[in-house]
Amino acid sequence: MVRLELSLELNYEIYGQGSDFIFNIHNAYTAHQTVSNEKLELSQPVNPEIYTDPATANRYMRLHAEEGQLKVRYQSTIDINHHFADPAHIAEVSVAKLPAQVLSYIYPSRYCESDRLHRMAIREFGHLWQGYSRVKAIQDWVQNRVVYTPNTSDSSTSAIDTLIEQVGVCRDYAHLMIALCRAVNIPARFVTGTDYGAYPVWGPPNFHAYVEAYLGDRWYMFDPTGSSIPMGFVRFGVGRDAADVPFATIFGAVNGLPPIIDIQAVVDVEQNLVLPYRCMDAISTSTSTSTI
Repeated sequence: MVRLELSLELNYEIYGQGSDFIFNIHNAYTAHQTVSNEKLELSQPVNPEIYTDPATANRYMRLHAEEGQLKVRYQSTIDINHHFADPAHIAEVSVAKLPAQVLSYIYPSRYCESDRLHRMAIREFGHLWQGYSRVKAIQDWVQNRVVYTPNTSDSSTSAIDTLIEQVGVCRDYAHLMIALCRAVNIPARFVTGTDYGAYPVWGPPNFHAYVEAYLGDRWYMFDPTGSSIPMGFVRFGVGRDAADVPFATIFGAVNGLPPIIDIQAVVDVEQNLVLPYRCMDAISTSTSTSTI
């Protein structure tokens, strides 16, 4: 089991008559990810409303803050008991047999124009065995063609844009991989969170986007950037693409600073707590009885 201790801080300067915020920064509760020791600190005397979406397990916090400074600090301990499987035994699921709750993840979405990539995806990946290895091939294809380059994309950049420009950040890698998976009828979704073990040369810890593909009987994790250790992923939210799960949606005149994130792994032999490590197994934090 992996135990991670997370601390994140968000700082804003609010102008005018105040602003409304919707945050998605609370760790999700899933079958294999449990959360404890949660602590939320707000610098303004506000009463946040926290809601959990039963369909996705996404946890949203809504609040109104007045003019001035707002500091949001969230701390938690996350225990992740991963499911491991042999990739050679994980096949794709035909559309006719997909759980109904998964169907929305095979359609094109705002940032993942899979309908426009169908012909290319069939040419590149149509001949491959329809299973985990085909999704891994898509992941590797994206990783080998996109160069991680900060400040080269924005909130309007889509999978098609990334395919053309061949630069971007984790969000852009994820959108392109998702679009290619959906183009060959593999359900894929966008996952937000943070991660332990990312390349230090890419800067301090930050929010991270990765991909989950539905194969066999559950969602499996993939990181098209290749920069992180999937066993160190902490899930916040899932959606069709980034439009569904921004870590902060702001309504009003606000200036925000970069997030301050610290994440540490706890090692304890007696409790069987290990450091996240890279492995060849397929990894999941969902179960066969739940599509969350």
